[in-house]
Amino acid sequence: MATTAFKRGNSMTGGRRNSGGSGSWMSIVVIMLLLVLAPVGYFFGSGMYTSIDVNDLSTSISKQDVDWRAKLAFQHIRSPFSKRVIDVIKASTDDLGPLSLDSFRKNNLSASWKFTEQDHVINSTSSPAEITEGTRKWTPTGKLEKILDGHSQSVDTLEKLARRKLRDKRRENRAADLVKNDNNVIIKLENAAIERSKSVDSAVLGKYSIWRKENDNENIDTTIRLVRDQMIMARVYMSIATMKNKTQLAHELQSQLKESQRALGDATADADLNHSVAEKIKAMGQLLSKAKEQLYDCKLVTGKLRAMLQSADEQVRSLKKQSMFLSQIAAKTIPNGIHCLSLRLTIDYYLLPLEKRVFPRRENLENPDLYHYALFSDNVLAASVVVNSTIKNAKEPEKHVFHLVSDKLNFGAMNMWFLLNPPGKATIHVENVDEFKWLNSSYCPVLRQLESAAMKEYYFKSDHQTTGSSNLKYRNPKYLSMLNHLRFYLPQVYPKLNKILFLDDDIVVQKDLTGLWKVDLNGKVNGAVETCGESFHRFDKYLNFSNPHIARNFDPNACGWAYGMNMFDLDVWKKKDITGIYHKWQNMNEDWVLWKLGTLPPGLMTFYGLTHPLDKSWHVLGLGYNPSIDKRDIEKAAVIHYNGNMKPWLELAMTKYRSYWVKYIKFDHPYVRGCKLG
Repeated sequence: MATTAFKRGNSMTGGRRNSGGSGSWMSIVVIMLLLVLAPVGYFFGSGMYTSIDVNDLSTSISKQDVDWRAKLAFQHIRSPFSKRVIDVIKASTDDLGPLSLDSFRKNNLSASWKFTEQDHVINSTSSPAEITEGTRKWTPTGKLEKILDGHSQSVDTLEKLARRKLRDKRRENRAADLVKNDNNVIIKLENAAIERSKSVDSAVLGKYSIWRKENDNENIDTTIRLVRDQMIMARVYMSIATMKNKTQLAHELQSQLKESQRALGDATADADLNHSVAEKIKAMGQLLSKAKEQLYDCKLVTGKLRAMLQSADEQVRSLKKQSMFLSQIAAKTIPNGIHCLSLRLTIDYYLLPLEKRVFPRRENLENPDLYHYALFSDNVLAASVVVNSTIKNAKEPEKHVFHLVSDKLNFGAMNMWFLLNPPGKATIHVENVDEFKWLNSSYCPVLRQLESAAMKEYYFKSDHQTTGSSNLKYRNPKYLSMLNHLRFYLPQVYPKLNKILFLDDDIVVQKDLTGLWKVDLNGKVNGAVETCGESFHRFDKYLNFSNPHIARNFDPNACGWAYGMNMFDLDVWKKKDITGIYHKWQNMNEDWVLWKLGTLPPGLMTFYGLTHPLDKSWHVLGLGYNPSIDKRDIEKAAVIHYNGNMKPWLELAMTKYRSYWVKYIKFDHPYVRGCKLG
């Protein structure tokens, strides 16, 4: 019984289990279906509006096939963007064109949106007909769900858009200001470069400059330039070919290079070229094309060109130094014709009897009411030009008195010339500086220095070091001559005169100079034309301001002035003891620490604060070094000055200025013709 009951119970339990398992399985299936279908239905329902085709939507609405629930839903749909936001988007789209998705995150809509009319905006009060009309005005090409879900929170507020617009506007203004400032800076730099190029071009005669007039036309001598460019590239490729063991090509380039050199010859203009140059250019061009195909390497070519440029630059510097050296040598020399003239005149002077060596009108030499000139020179021809030009342009020649001082070598020649060629009714007198017994080394510091062993070694020993053309310049023999320093002793030489006009021997007088005696010097000693420009010819160019004596007593920016034509008030000179001031500074410069040799630096120091500036038309300088002096300034000047190395009696003189000087030479004079000075 128990066993049977147990089996029955078992069987009943199993039957219940079987029936219960069937029911639970069905319920699980139903739950699974609900879990799967419910989200699908939800997403399908929520996406129905956006997934539906716009054209189908328009058709269904127009046919009014939507039930009352759809109508109610459409009435409660709100536009994702307000009208003001869409206005901003429309304006940005019109100004900037299609926009990117990245820009939408900042302040704009996606590039997939194109808004055509901003007035038709769907809002909560729009009717189905308005909705239909509005849906025709915008056409999304992307998925609306993604845009609304991913970017709806990125739309900026109106205030942010306004601030961003202000920032952009400020950036644009700053950029415009920077561009304007850059343009102004560029213009200033270009103007400064032009001015510098002009000064460089005028500083060195014949110096190449891209601003010169002959280089204005880009088409000038293009053939010569082409040939030279081909020759440069041929040298480059020839060097590379040799380096890469392409001997045949290197030989061809060398041969063609020689042909081009022969065709070019000494030509400096296209008109000078031979007719065969066109064939040479063609042949060289073909060979260069071949070389380029085989050898061209940007790095190698650049390196070769740079090396050639450096080599050319070194050659230019070397030639420039050589040119300056030779110009200094040439400036020291005396032409054979002038040397011949001096010798012949000297011989004839000492053959004259003593009674014929006397000049007339000696009583005028100490008359303070006349116009007195001081001229110190050892060049007969130059002195004759100064005297002749002064007398020819004087209104009252008989009132002019010339005091000439020369050295013992040229004293006879100077006397003989003016005895043979007296200056009309003017008075002239020639003296020998070596006969001034008071001018000795115990009284004159510069004489003592010139006689020192250090000075003799500096000037006369051949093993001294030459560091540049500037040192060579100060070895000019004129710095050894007391004629150059005699200008500091005018009251001692002419004690009975109250005013005297000092003239250099490299000047030409073009107008009557008597007006200078009427100029009020305002208690100053020296009347001179100032030479300082914006930054040159000031005291710091001549004096050593690292020395405390110079730095304490002088202004480095003080304006310099010129020797060559100076009106000196000898009465004030004596009161101020100008010669004593000169001696003080000359004694302090015994070891040349204050200034180099010369007379202008001690003159600037001696007459510091005692110089009255004259009008620049009285004295025009630079005809011995500056090729760009205005012709009108030269022609209206009372005195023109050939200061510099290119003296008018030297072969290196500038031709354009020589005519002002040579017109006062008597080329028909027997002595001049005999020495072939014509």
